[in-house]
Amino acid sequence: MAQEYFINSQELQSKIDSLLPSQGGAGAGFDLSASTQIIPIVDLTESAQGSNLRQDLQRSLSHDSITPFNVVNTTTTIVNNTGYFRVFGTLSANTPAASKEAYFALNDGTTDKKIIEFNTFGGVTNEQIFYETFDFTVFLEAGDSLIASNNSAGIGLVGSTRQIATIAGELVNP
Repeated sequence: MAQEYFINSQELQSKIDSLLPSQGGAGAGFDLSASTQIIPIVDLTESAQGSNLRQDLQRSLSHDSITPFNVVNTTTTIVNNTGYFRVFGTLSANTPAASKEAYFALNDGTTDKKIIEFNTFGGVTNEQIFYETFDFTVFLEAGDSLIASNNSAGIGLVGSTRQIATIAGELVNP
């Protein structure tokens, strides 16, 4: 048979009262207790949040969940909605005599902050083409946007974005 132990600690009681106001003052002064009885706990967090998918499956891609982009010799806003977004794709560039730059930046409406930057350096006599993959996640608040930019027709950022969670952190299924 299980035994009950009552815990009478003002410090713990104050913490419970502040974290769980509906529990404050209930009972006969012994709101905290411990038991030797084993009680199973079932975590329904994913179901309560509206997602029954495993986390790795939740990041899956579908026709309706991705937004492709192709940025060559320009600056483009890729995402300007709030939330968490996965950004993935490939940079392709050649290495001619002139230097080239491509980057992703977060913009708050007035200033850009580069978060990933790719550069080629001039002075190469034999032209070579190279590829670099990227895959990262950004968080955008109201007024923020993700931009992609490059300064040459010889360098390109090609990829897709997918919203993986809302601004409140609720997962977005594919």
